[in-house]
Amino acid sequence: MRQAIQTVAAPAAIGPYSQAICVGDTLWMSGQIALHPTEMVLVGETAAEQAEQVLKNLGAVLEAAGFGFGDLVQCTIYLIDMDDFAEVNAVYDRYMPTPPPARATVEVSRLPRDVRVEIGAIAQRV
Repeated sequence: MRQAIQTVAAPAAIGPYSQAICVGDTLWMSGQIALHPTEMVLVGETAAEQAEQVLKNLGAVLEAAGFGFGDLVQCTIYLIDMDDFAEVNAVYDRYMPTPPPARATVEVSRLPRDVRVEIGAIAQRV
């Protein structure tokens, strides 16, 4: 069964997509950016400050679906500047279990709302 996940504890979708889709024991999460969940305003100016909000938003979607950070199997980080890698990585590391999920990090030319970082993920219950 395919179930859309929606929570007010994370920003509402700003386009035609779901915060996440759960099929069986797998959760596919849309990319999250550093928007405050209720005010829908950008949180933070630096990549580290934005990454903190992004991970809070991802955590809220995980929780709404009955998952946690320990269930993550793959994350994709999008940065507008690879020079932000170390500071985003330091924030990311605080949220991730041991061993951490597989991950890709890519530099892109632009992100929604001109944020510095976006993170999408896949989680699997085992």
